[in-house]
Amino acid sequence: MNKTTNQKAWLLVLPVILCVAFSAIIPLMTVVNYSVQDILGPDQRVFVGTEWFKAVLRDSELHGALYRQLLFSGAVLLIEIPLGILLALALPAAGWRASLSLVLLAMPLLIPWNVVGTIWQIFGRTDIGLAGVLLTQAGIDYNYTGNALDAWLTVLAMDVWHWTPLVALLCYAGLRAIPEAYYQAARIDGASRLAVFRYIQLPKMRGVLLIALLLRFMDSFMIYTEPFVLTGGGPGNATTFLSQYLAQKAVGQFDLGPAAAFSLIYFLIILLLCFVFYNLIQQGDQPSTTERPS
Repeated sequence: MNKTTNQKAWLLVLPVILCVAFSAIIPLMTVVNYSVQDILGPDQRVFVGTEWFKAVLRDSELHGALYRQLLFSGAVLLIEIPLGILLALALPAAGWRASLSLVLLAMPLLIPWNVVGTIWQIFGRTDIGLAGVLLTQAGIDYNYTGNALDAWLTVLAMDVWHWTPLVALLCYAGLRAIPEAYYQAARIDGASRLAVFRYIQLPKMRGVLLIALLLRFMDSFMIYTEPFVLTGGGPGNATTFLSQYLAQKAVGQFDLGPAAAFSLIYFLIILLLCFVFYNLIQQGDQPSTTERPS
């Protein structure tokens, strides 16, 4: 018996889709317009084609910002994904302890980004900041405002503190969605804790790990507010990432043409890397098939 499918439910979400599409397409068209023109005045503009794209790609400051951004995003993923999994495994499975742990774990996510930068700005000071004072008393010459490595590590630690709870909450949700029958079968077979994680928990968390990976990569690749408040991009250009480079071009120097061209390149870089991550994880999720001889 054939069942007819009612597609009228799409009419309920159509206004939202149109609003989102409108709010995304208009700014994108404006950016594309600026990227191929030289704005000389309110009513004066010259079509320059791809000149701004060529100029931006030859910019050595862009190459440095891109290198720092890739290094930072790679470090974020290498630290936050495993740490989030460990936190999710350590959380209680049920009861009031689980509820309390989840609330406490989610607290950093509720803090606005500019406030996070301010908190760590005070936290790292060597005169009144807890971390700065402890490091100084331990004999470590720590100064995130004057030392490039200290500034970079402080920004990394700040991001790990702020966003690892998101990864942990996603992994925790994935763990709680695993049926109890899998664990019962593992106990009957005498599987070790490592074997349970390797063959049951990790494969079942692949979907939420993909979401966590993509969210954390996109957010870390577009980080702006926290390092801007903490270090202002310094010392020098040590913590000047791509978003700050773009802001300097558009707002600081008011080079709308190069800034628009770079914003399109920025968007394509994020889109390409997310596509690569997604396909790599999807390929790893495919079960291996072996052909049986006929």
